[in-house]
Amino acid sequence: MAMNRRHGNQSVVVGRNKQRNVEESIVGVVVIVHDFEKSGPGKSASIQIYSGTELDPSTGNGKTSKTAKLKEWRSKKKGDGSRISNYKIKLKVDKGFGSPGAFVITNEHKHKFYLKSVFLQIPKLHPQPIHFDCNSWVYPFNVAAPPRLFFSNTSYIPSQTPRPLVELRKEELIKLRGDGKRENKEWERIYEYDYYDEFFRPELGESSSLPYPRRGRTVQHPNSDGSMDLQKCVPPDERMRQSKVKEIVSSSVEAALQFLIPTLKAQHYTTNHFNSFVELGRFFWAQKPKNMAQLDQWTTLRLQKFIPQNLFPQILSQKDDFIYPHPHLLEENERAWMDDDEFARQMLAGTNPVRITCLHRFPPECKAKVVSTIKASDIERNLDGLPLQQAIEDRRIFMLDHHDYLMPFLNRINSSNVFAYASRTLLFLRTDSTLKPLAIELSLPYSEAEGGEISWVYLPAPEGLEAALWQLAKAHVAANDSVYHQLVSHWLHTHAVVEPFIIATRRQLSVMHPVYKLLNPHFKDTMHINSLFRSFLLKPDGIFEKILFSGQFSMELSSELYKEWRFNEHGLPADLLKRNMAIRDPDPGNLSGVQLIFPDYPYAEDGLEIWTAIKTWVKSFCSIFYRDDDSVHSDEELQAWWSEIRNVGHGHKFNESGWYEMTTLSNLVEALTTLIWTATGLHAAVNSGQYAYASYPLNRPTLCHKFIPSEGTVEYAEFLSDPDKYYLEMLPGKFETALTAALTEVLSHHAKDELYLGRMSSHSWTDNARVRHSFSVFSKELKNIEKRIAERNKDPNRKNRSGPAKIPYKLLFPDTSNVSPKGGIAGKGIPNSISM
Repeated sequence: MAMNRRHGNQSVVVGRNKQRNVEESIVGVVVIVHDFEKSGPGKSASIQIYSGTELDPSTGNGKTSKTAKLKEWRSKKKGDGSRISNYKIKLKVDKGFGSPGAFVITNEHKHKFYLKSVFLQIPKLHPQPIHFDCNSWVYPFNVAAPPRLFFSNTSYIPSQTPRPLVELRKEELIKLRGDGKRENKEWERIYEYDYYDEFFRPELGESSSLPYPRRGRTVQHPNSDGSMDLQKCVPPDERMRQSKVKEIVSSSVEAALQFLIPTLKAQHYTTNHFNSFVELGRFFWAQKPKNMAQLDQWTTLRLQKFIPQNLFPQILSQKDDFIYPHPHLLEENERAWMDDDEFARQMLAGTNPVRITCLHRFPPECKAKVVSTIKASDIERNLDGLPLQQAIEDRRIFMLDHHDYLMPFLNRINSSNVFAYASRTLLFLRTDSTLKPLAIELSLPYSEAEGGEISWVYLPAPEGLEAALWQLAKAHVAANDSVYHQLVSHWLHTHAVVEPFIIATRRQLSVMHPVYKLLNPHFKDTMHINSLFRSFLLKPDGIFEKILFSGQFSMELSSELYKEWRFNEHGLPADLLKRNMAIRDPDPGNLSGVQLIFPDYPYAEDGLEIWTAIKTWVKSFCSIFYRDDDSVHSDEELQAWWSEIRNVGHGHKFNESGWYEMTTLSNLVEALTTLIWTATGLHAAVNSGQYAYASYPLNRPTLCHKFIPSEGTVEYAEFLSDPDKYYLEMLPGKFETALTAALTEVLSHHAKDELYLGRMSSHSWTDNARVRHSFSVFSKELKNIEKRIAERNKDPNRKNRSGPAKIPYKLLFPDTSNVSPKGGIAGKGIPNSISM
């Protein structure tokens, strides 16, 4: 009996050993971010792993582990009030499970949490951990079933996907597309297209007469008062960090306190316009009262029309003092705005350096029936002895053109209390590469039926009456340029045109796809900031309609200019060629393919270096995953992505010739470089300098309240009696100036933890060693570019680098330094995405 018992016990031990022999353990760490006031999920969250190498024939997917709960966590408080918690996990898998390729996580906690990353390891088989860069919200299972699926950081084009992950890859993409038949909930990761519909006037995008890029369908519509929950208007993975939302709110509150509230209170008792240049200067230099808890009823009602309802309580309760920055234009030379050289320089290095063109014939070509009224004799005397034709052949005559696209709108625009012209400004390139203004032509329609117009030409003058009239003409040109900058260069050509690419990427490219991995950092926060723009800036009676002379026709005007947009002309080299600012370079070693027609064009000179660095990185990246043209052409996800962008996202452009054919590796590289440049360098160049240049109405007014007076009129007599008073009354008033200053401060603000070009949020963003090496080369090149930009800014022979305003050109300075936090109005740094 004893022997039987002993043999019996031995058989139990053998059975247990056999059990151990058929199981392996996978250990890991789960990193979760959660709000400070809420507890972490702990054991309320569980994980199950899919093998990425071993197939379960019964399911067609990878073999699965047993389910395991999170446990043994440690937590650390972050500076923004949230907590980051590390949880341990241990999972049992059958022997021969292979390498983990995906996992699902179930949240049975009462709160959502942000899953930052997961690291898994099979100690005996995989000494190096397998990384999952998740960065996604996981909502409670009771509202957001089924469990969330995540893939490892290994990237595959579809044809190379390991068989155990093929169906999971397809199923996950299908979930993201939705059915378009119902309103999505805040927790649903669904990406669908929508038009600029009932909240805009007129509706944009539904007809070829008013084309527009498609936008993402929002989770919720704005309330009747225009307010929205700032954190629930886009799919969860597109939402900004709570800390960034707080920064935007704080910046908006400070801007309101500094500019809007004092102006509104004063406006109740005084005139709207500035009475002197001294008073205008004090508007920016004087210290404003900070505690606005006690507002009179009139000011409160006015303020509520322009401030999001979500922010209003915080403005009322604000008590802390703060230091508000002065516009850079006022720091070194308060009178720089008057200087003709500075007026011209900003066309090359200001906040809108993307409109100027080099003329190749005179008079300028135009779509209208009426040609320019600028005479050759008006300008030839200012060409440093050159005949006009010779100056044109030498590429030394330039134009800032705001004529053709504006003429059809002017009668409607000028029916309200604004006074706008269409303009052409001609300039001459001196031998030192600075530009000299030659003439300004201002035009108005006089016969809408016949397309006729009447024009006035103004010439620069050193002093006297002509000099005063010239300053008025420059103000109208600056107003034209300001409207084009805000509606087209900034909003349309970066924010709006990129959004369809984001939606198509989420819908058609798996997170496992290498192109998704490449583009994802450049899409961060864009859909969210675009939604906020639509809610507060672009809506009827929104901020743009209040500060821009285009008023209620602003979005329609941008739709008209979208008709001219071509993706294959949107890259920097192609844009420079289109504007005759560069010529083709036959040297195959020049990746940009172009040479500038003169060197001291700061935006283009710095931009071409950034462009070349991006293209080198993109080419290296794509060559790792695509062997040849056939592998590009046969990539089914890539082809579906490109087709959806052309046929849906930019559907009104599908039959135009402005698209690369996605059949070659070189075209793929060019398209991806263009897209990344748009989201990084181009946006930085037209956004970050707004407070420095555009907040000050003497430099860049956004509208004018008077035309330039004609002889024999009452207005001309007023002008003669006091030219300064007439000028100030022509410019934006106090409230419009306050609103513009507040807006440009917020738009120019970088978040404290902004990610800049050449940086990634995680060191483990990819497990591909070749990719990591190529990216490190890219980052090092950006540091070298920084050094070269700094050297150019110190070069006294490059006069356009700072000009009379003495503002060094740093808008395309990558800023790869490790100094943290950054944030604020730095005037430099290229954010990784259109995040403001």
